Amino acid sequence: MRLWERGHPARFKGSAALRAADLRCGRDARGPSVLSRRSFLRMGTGLAAATAAGSCGFQEASAGRFTEKIKIAVKYQMIEEGASPLEKFQILKAAGLDGTELKSDQKVDPAEIVKASRETGMPVHGVIHGSDPDIAGAVELAEFYGGDSVLVLAREDPKLSYEENFAHWQELVRKAVPVAEKAGVKLCIENVRATFLKKAEEMARFIDSFESPAVRSYFDTGNTITWTEQPAEHWARVLGARIYKLDIKDRGHAEFGDAKLKREGVTGTDGGEVNWVGVREALGKVSFSGWATAEVSGGDRKRLAGIAGWMRGVLDGRK
Repeated sequence: MRLWERGHPARFKGSAALRAADLRCGRDARGPSVLSRRSFLRMGTGLAAATAAGSCGFQEASAGRFTEKIKIAVKYQMIEEGASPLEKFQILKAAGLDGTELKSDQKVDPAEIVKASRETGMPVHGVIHGSDPDIAGAVELAEFYGGDSVLVLAREDPKLSYEENFAHWQELVRKAVPVAEKAGVKLCIENVRATFLKKAEEMARFIDSFESPAVRSYFDTGNTITWTEQPAEHWARVLGARIYKLDIKDRGHAEFGDAKLKREGVTGTDGGEVNWVGVREALGKVSFSGWATAEVSGGDRKRLAGIAGWMRGVLDGRK
């Protein structure tokens, strides 16, 4: 039984016929909702954002460096309003967001998620897999959803040396590379506290060791200076074109983080820890485009609309 079939009586299969051009950034995506709704989505998300702005109190960001280049999303579990997947996707859309991302072990029926995505035009852009060794199974789930990435956490085993951890995760990821390459899904390694890859240079070395375009970086802006001695802009500069997707958070931010976690002596450009000016500069140098997903405390549609406004601010140059 495939990883994404666990707990579901019916078996679901992805289809190559569902492949369609990605929204706004031209990447390959596999969503049944995308092909027939492409033109709608290019205009519809902007209209939804404008509606949310009127009802939820944030202003649409003026055109900036990454306007129309970066699509914004939240993790599915952050949508705390709505009982069904369809209701949650409708709330997602009303809040002015472009899509969402689900865990590989999310307590949902994948078929219902795909149905909600089709009906609302809101794509599932990827799967959060963590450190489960069945990475290939997560690739299949991402393809079924219509996503183009699997977030992988190369968790450190404290009983192993650095080089042993490196070799262990090389082996696990390498097994999934042929499946990912065939599916057109990227295996995105995240910088996170629990990994053995504590520095940007180590992450770059690990990604480069596969010599495959299917292995990229899932760059988390908040998992930098808090857990390492390297600030976010340094990680962004070093990882550069390896970055495929972004997790957006600022751990020391009063509203979109936790001020109690702010590292002493570190001041970001929006009151938290992240130097968003430096991050934008590094991303701009490699012409980054693609998905940015918030990883902060969620809530109802008003909270989600506020998150969407903040994300546009830090990504488009207002912060």
